[in-house]
Amino acid sequence: MLNALIFDMDGTLADTEEIHRQAFNAAFSEFSIDCEWGPEEYKQLLSVSGGKERIRTYLLNHALVALSKAEIIKLAAIIHKRKSEIYREKLVQGHVGLRPGVARLINEAVTQGLQLGIATSSSIKNVEALLKNTLGADALQMFDGIVTCETVTDKKPSPSVYQFALAKLGVSPEHCIAIEDTHNGNMAARGAGINTIITTHTFTVDDDFTGARLVVDQLGEPGSPFTVLAGDALGFSYVCIDLLREILGDEEQQEWEGAQALLAK
Repeated sequence: MLNALIFDMDGTLADTEEIHRQAFNAAFSEFSIDCEWGPEEYKQLLSVSGGKERIRTYLLNHALVALSKAEIIKLAAIIHKRKSEIYREKLVQGHVGLRPGVARLINEAVTQGLQLGIATSSSIKNVEALLKNTLGADALQMFDGIVTCETVTDKKPSPSVYQFALAKLGVSPEHCIAIEDTHNGNMAARGAGINTIITTHTFTVDDDFTGARLVVDQLGEPGSPFTVLAGDALGFSYVCIDLLREILGDEEQQEWEGAQALLAK
């Protein structure tokens, strides 16, 4: 049943959102824009998928620069380019590591012959920087399909990024599970017909994750269990391939029982 895992990147593979916030603020400072996003404000801004779109929306909604809409759109792209450079500099400096359980789950999937994908609104340069600085120089070879903002312009909650990832991997949604961390990410994966596991963090713990099969605070490790926030962990204490297979099997059983109930009417 389970043929592939697709991971979101920021906040899912690594707890990068605080580093992103710092990079945004550093870029604003370099461009002399009187703006500093605090943690609570940034939490709200995450409802806008994509860093460039986040800057653009903020500048359009706040009278920080005396520019036309077209000029603000152009400026947002320039600021975001510099912000991304600052973010990658922080990654290289070792300011972020993988979240608990991520490396273990990826290695389990590779060992068991499952395909791995990444579906992100970030750039391929950011993906490469994160993977190489956390999983090693050959990390990209572990992933069979990586879809970024260069491939898909429609941002989450649009299902496009997951639809492209499924096509790259050559798998159907019922044989795949997505690991996400945000409301928009959950909506995107579910919109593509993929079951989701959610790992929350400071910026997304209060998000609406309706439709997710399991919501936990982290993937967990043997001896360091996750906390279940919603859904059924089916007796497991950390996310592993066996749990993911059980989740898909449990859904199939539920569908079969639902069909039998309809036929019995």
